[in-house]
Amino acid sequence: MEKIKIITIFGTRPEAIKMAPLVKELKKYEKVESIVCVTAQHRQMLDQVLQLFDITPEYDLDIMQSKQSLTGITVKVLQGLEEVFEKEKPDLILVHGDTTTTFAGALAAFYQKIKVGHVEAGLRTHNKNFPFPEEMNRKLTGAIADLNFAPTESSKNNLLLEGVKREDIYITGNTVIDAMNVTVEDNYVFENNELNNIDYQNKKVIMVTAHRRENWGQGIENICKSLKILVERYEDVELVYLVHLNPIVKDVVYKYLGGMDRVHLLSPLDTKETHNLMNKCYMIMTDSGGLQEEAPHLGKPVLVLRDVTERPEAVDVGTVKLVGTDIDTILENARILIEDKNCYERMSKAINPYGDGFASQRIVEAILYHFKKETKKPKEFKVI
Repeated sequence: MEKIKIITIFGTRPEAIKMAPLVKELKKYEKVESIVCVTAQHRQMLDQVLQLFDITPEYDLDIMQSKQSLTGITVKVLQGLEEVFEKEKPDLILVHGDTTTTFAGALAAFYQKIKVGHVEAGLRTHNKNFPFPEEMNRKLTGAIADLNFAPTESSKNNLLLEGVKREDIYITGNTVIDAMNVTVEDNYVFENNELNNIDYQNKKVIMVTAHRRENWGQGIENICKSLKILVERYEDVELVYLVHLNPIVKDVVYKYLGGMDRVHLLSPLDTKETHNLMNKCYMIMTDSGGLQEEAPHLGKPVLVLRDVTERPEAVDVGTVKLVGTDIDTILENARILIEDKNCYERMSKAINPYGDGFASQRIVEAILYHFKKETKKPKEFKVI
């Protein structure tokens, strides 16, 4: 039996988290020859995920450098994948989401007339500069992709409006929910003992991440000023801020929040620690994209520190609220969640629109159907 040769490509921690369940799922099928290639656009954070999910890549481009530019990443991925593709001659490559690895991987495959499957396809803000460069990475990858695995109905509709053929789109749910079914544990004990010493029962613990390029400068300053006021205003509020290693972010965070009581400034945690912190905390404030999908699965309200989001579904059902980086707006929305129990309950118990834990299975079934290894088209994910 001739197998479908598939190369799964990723390079950052967020991609790895979401692709790991799919890599595991591909290994289950005799009709598939699965190969993993990492670019290591992020090195240390990527390796943490590979270790967690016990994945050993067949290829590691190891491209990361200090102060790397988007141009440098793109060139290195194109050159590295050219060699991999010429050697392996895959039938399909899989890329995820919106990173520079994703776009460059899709472009490298296009240059060699290899089919591209885009996992988490169709997310849009409709503003090419927000988020930057992710919005254009998604759109350009979408223009190349042959198979589009849209997590939601909204994502599918975005692709249809851009002229993608209906038969090339599959609604699968998001693979991050598959991953969280593995990583989140009841009665979890953190490796970081500072987290074990926090009183999650009697304190309103707010988990914070904020590092996106569009928030550099005044945005990060406003966020930190808002957090400082919250801690000073509410004695039962405690912050855990996972501080990005980039000095542009880190220096500002420590300037405003360093040395404060009830403020824990920690380096980014590995995936399992992060997911379990989310599970224990009261609410989340973030400019991250992925956390907007993960938090609703755990029933945690999210204040998104951005003006736009490519994930509108959670806003529509009420688990997520866009608050931007205006100090007064941040403080007012945080106040409501801290003081208004009914509002908090409504946000925490809203429906999760992003998945049911079977996205990876649907993606593999769709691939088999596309390559005529199966005759039955897989059922799409629907929010119940």
